[in-house]
Amino acid sequence: MSGNRSPDNGIRLLLSAGRGPQECAWAVAELLRRLEREAARLGVAVRRVDTVPGPVRGTHRSVLLLLTGAGAGEFAQSWSGTLCWQAPSPYRPGVSRKNWYVVARRQSGEPARTAFSADDVDLVPCRTGGPGGQHRDKASTAVRATYRPTGAVVVVDTERRLDDNRRLALDLLRQKVEQAADAAERAAGEARWRTHDDLVRGDPTRTERP
Repeated sequence: MSGNRSPDNGIRLLLSAGRGPQECAWAVAELLRRLEREAARLGVAVRRVDTVPGPVRGTHRSVLLLLTGAGAGEFAQSWSGTLCWQAPSPYRPGVSRKNWYVVARRQSGEPARTAFSADDVDLVPCRTGGPGGQHRDKASTAVRATYRPTGAVVVVDTERRLDDNRRLALDLLRQKVEQAADAAERAAGEARWRTHDDLVRGDPTRTERP
């Protein structure tokens, strides 16, 4: 199996109603039930990771799924693309339209995030120039802190005591690592939301009916 793998060795699949009417949110819910029943028959485990509710109770604007088990890759592929739920509207009886489209796209895994640990930091005394540099060169009071899991580095030489620079370096490195993790999570979320605009109506890869 290849493609977009999540940190927990599964495949993430997003079903979205895009910016369609409330019937498309209904279609997401109906297609989701159909997908889950088919997955159960094929031995593919499905877990709902995140759900955005639709305008009507029991409907979904979007659902992020985690698929695991043998054949999860092929199963995800069979449910990817533009999906069509073909049925009369349950909300507007006078509407003749019966095709309600949903987009399904595999998503990259969420960035792995672990708690910052001082045990993963290498603190090395170093020398820096600048004002007071002669004193600091002799004493080597500056500190270079490296966070091994990500390679993030900070150098602190603002204090004359080595211990003070070590403490400041740890605080600054913690902030830098957490800011980078926040940015990675925001980027993943933005990529997911772009899927909502990918819906192409017509020529579905899969059509389901009640």
